[in-house]
Amino acid sequence: MDNELIQHHISQQFNKELAELRNQVLGMGGLVEEQLTNAIIALTTHNYQLAKQVYSEDYKVNALEVTIDEESTRILAIRQPTARDLRLVMAVIKTIPDLERIGDQAERIAQMALQIQGEAESKYFVAIRHLGEQVQQMLHNALDAFARVDVEMALRVMDEDWKVDQECENINRQLITYMIAEPRTIPIVLNIMWSARALERVADHSRNICEYLIYFVKGKDVRHISSVEQMESQKSDD
Repeated sequence: MDNELIQHHISQQFNKELAELRNQVLGMGGLVEEQLTNAIIALTTHNYQLAKQVYSEDYKVNALEVTIDEESTRILAIRQPTARDLRLVMAVIKTIPDLERIGDQAERIAQMALQIQGEAESKYFVAIRHLGEQVQQMLHNALDAFARVDVEMALRVMDEDWKVDQECENINRQLITYMIAEPRTIPIVLNIMWSARALERVADHSRNICEYLIYFVKGKDVRHISSVEQMESQKSDD
């Protein structure tokens, strides 16, 4: 994170605690990003062992959420932070549930991969592979924006969400066509559709992380503001 945006305190221990809190969030984000990447690979390459690995390691994400939440609560109780420090801790508290839910969606994709187990033809995975790449990049950029305290990058990530929604709709239409043409594929195609829905939810959670970052930096709640309004607000602030 940009040190200029982090207040310095007489208590060096407080500085250390805030820095460690941010590092823990980024560590959790890195683990979640890895889980998502592995889940997508497992689904699109029929990698049964990798899917099992993702499914079995979700507990690590859950454990990190508990640890970071407890540390955030301790800082609130003992340090009683104000202004920007308070917004930082609150942004962390809001971010970690979204990271945990991204981990859940990765687990869900892995579960779909386990159910398919290489039965589907490769043509069913072309579109979802592209969607997966979009969502992976969106999550990566959201975490990068959080690490750099980059509001402009956060706004760009948020603007990508509608593209993911459109891509998901296109995939659903394509998969429905497959099911109509080949009814025997319905169970498999439904699993792929659920995986696409899980990726769409990951994009939503990535957008949320960017919203929390903007709240930390600007002190503004932008959850119900359109992308155009957000960009205009950013320009006026600058």
